Amino acid sequence: MKRSIMLLLSVTALIFTSCQKAEPPKPYGPLPSERQLKHYNYEQYAFVHFNMNTFTDMEWGTGAEDPDLFNPTDLDCDQWAKVCKDAGLKGIILTAKHHDGFCLWPTKTTKHSVKYSKWRDGKGDVVKELSEACKKYGLQFGVYLSPWDRNNAKYGTPEYIDIYREQLRELLTNYGDVFEVWFDGANGGSGYYGGANETRRVDRKTYYDWPNTYKIVRKLQPYACMFSDAGPDLRWVGNEKGYANKTNWCLLRRDEFYPGSPNYKELTSGQEDGTHWVPAEVDVSIRPGWYYHKSEDHKVKTLPQLLDIYYHSVGRNAFMLINFPVDRRGHIHENDVKAIMSLANQLKEDFKTDLAKGTKISASVDRGSGYGAENLIDGKKDTYWATPDDVTSGSITIEFKKPTIVNRFLVQEYIPLGQRVKEFTVEAMVDGKWHTIAEETTIGYKRILRFEPVEAEKIRFTVMKSKACPVISNIELYHAPAVMVEPQITRNRDGVVFIRSYDKTGEVYYTTNGADPVKKGKLYTEPFVLKEKGTVKAIIKDKTTGKYSPVASVTFDICPEKWTIRKGDKNSILAFDGNTGTSYIVTNDKLPVDLVIDLGETLIIKGFTYLPDQSKKSKGIIKDYELYVSRTGKIWGKPVSKGEFSNIKNNPVLQTIKFNPVKGRYIKLRAISTTDDKPIIGVAEFSVITE
Repeated sequence: MKRSIMLLLSVTALIFTSCQKAEPPKPYGPLPSERQLKHYNYEQYAFVHFNMNTFTDMEWGTGAEDPDLFNPTDLDCDQWAKVCKDAGLKGIILTAKHHDGFCLWPTKTTKHSVKYSKWRDGKGDVVKELSEACKKYGLQFGVYLSPWDRNNAKYGTPEYIDIYREQLRELLTNYGDVFEVWFDGANGGSGYYGGANETRRVDRKTYYDWPNTYKIVRKLQPYACMFSDAGPDLRWVGNEKGYANKTNWCLLRRDEFYPGSPNYKELTSGQEDGTHWVPAEVDVSIRPGWYYHKSEDHKVKTLPQLLDIYYHSVGRNAFMLINFPVDRRGHIHENDVKAIMSLANQLKEDFKTDLAKGTKISASVDRGSGYGAENLIDGKKDTYWATPDDVTSGSITIEFKKPTIVNRFLVQEYIPLGQRVKEFTVEAMVDGKWHTIAEETTIGYKRILRFEPVEAEKIRFTVMKSKACPVISNIELYHAPAVMVEPQITRNRDGVVFIRSYDKTGEVYYTTNGADPVKKGKLYTEPFVLKEKGTVKAIIKDKTTGKYSPVASVTFDICPEKWTIRKGDKNSILAFDGNTGTSYIVTNDKLPVDLVIDLGETLIIKGFTYLPDQSKKSKGIIKDYELYVSRTGKIWGKPVSKGEFSNIKNNPVLQTIKFNPVKGRYIKLRAISTTDDKPIIGVAEFSVITE
């Protein structure tokens, strides 16, 4: 009996011991602060550039602007907040003061503010209206206060630092909770400076005494994250193009950086041996400029561009800060709203159904009870899979009940214990054999991979190298639908037609005679030659759902393969190469400026098209023009067409001009005037319309 009792106690003790949770891994390396961990709940949020520059049509003002110029006709911060809320953005950061020094709140520190403008009789406060709108819609509220001030007479002296800090105190004490305070490194240069109109330089590293400025934020808004090149909480990603590098450490040797650091390119990847946790924030505008310019109404980023930004920011372990250049009404422009909502709707579809849920999941190794593979698909943030301390690699296998199509892989580390993974792979089992999908480096808070759809029986995730035992909190799998935007149709100078689809998972069908590509389309497999006139129509078909994209349609005239520009250089073919992203630039000592084209053969011409230079700072946009046609290139006679390209400065889109048919071989496009009155013209694309 005694022996039986002892045996029972031994078995019970063994069962109890085996059920005890194993010891958790110890933290490794720099760790995120409480405020940084809270910030990870936001992921995507908005920047709003709305200030004096909105009304002067500039990106950087001089500081000499009359406050009365700031006069929105229908300021509606509720509209901003609603757009952001509907788009799934979690907050808004406002340019409370930009480099020109104009303040959007009635500050006591300067007369260069809304208090001294005619807008709302000097009683307006944009900061207050936006902070209240954010509260109404459940959004976070943040402020950008430019360290540089081209209006302030004291800039460059110690007195200005006191003024700057007082502005900071006003913003952080009068408008409720602030989730982010944004500092940048643009400072010290030419400006008005109270009438001095001079260039002032400062030591960006020491002038602002940043450590003591940061203390003000910590005291007044302890949970606000501070952004700058060096953080201290969030770092610049080192570019404004909308991406972090594939390798992206949350770590930084923070003391080596400061706002305006010359070594900013290192910020795009972070530093594996970083001393502090300073994750990247990707700041990018939804248009080419940060401020509203009517001329950019047609240059709002497309859905494919915005998707790339999302997957290259949030999908690469960074925060996404998307800028809206609010217009002169005080609204986010309709084109911008349409664009951001297209992104929001597509992301909902991309991440609609987590295919990892309900699967069989196993690990090659785990730490013990409480740290198994099942934690990766339990939907809980505070559980994770971990290996023993002395094991820095391991695999997770997810087995489907039946072959399943997958094209997105999402993985997260448990960052309260540090960022550890250095290399990982993802494989898919198809017909009993493993195929490598991806070989990647860092993970961090979140990594999302996009790849061609694969019908897999199993998915295997393997940590190849890790600084310490890997600690992974979450894995998700998705089958994102094809991006149903119309394909892009182009033809080069040699008459080769290219049809490009953003999403390679769809099939492209096309016709060359203007027929319906859904009913009569041919499958596009490679570029084809079309030197004669014709209308190419194309659509994308989602192979999974059978849905079609909108129809793309482009009408081509004769092929420009024989064309040359008289006195043109080697770049002259850029004027008709079929690429709207390139331009041929023609300069002269004075206006007018001529572009003379030899068509290589005599044609009956009844019109022309002209697309001005489409670069961010468009060069030489023709305003008033004359067009001549000649059979010999020597005798031109009177222009066959002349006039003004209406509103082309504000809307530099393709211009189509038609006239009575005339026979000729030579074309002369004459710029009588340009939008900037300079003797230079930029031609992105030129073509003729023939009989």
